Amino acid sequence: MASKRRPKPNRPPLLAHEKQALEMVWRHLAVGFLAAAVFCTAILASDLAGLRGLIFGSDQPWLGLGLLFFGLFITFGSVALGISLMTLRKDDKD
Repeated sequence: MASKRRPKPNRPPLLAHEKQALEMVWRHLAVGFLAAAVFCTAILASDLAGLRGLIFGSDQPWLGLGLLFFGLFITFGSVALGISLMTLRKDDKD
């Protein structure tokens, strides 16, 4: 039985401004990732609101750590990317 695969479409290479935009996105998401890691570490080190005791006292502490870190990563990554987009210069060609 022959498999019926669709041929992959040929994608044109990225343009220079598209590469710059993707690099900016990845760079700011990395900054958000680092900020989330620092903030998560600070929360756990200071036992803010008893979170460290709650997480490590559970049967599955990795689930709690994963959810805390993932939530912080989404938040800090979005904030870092939003700030970078809002502070871009507008090219006035008029």
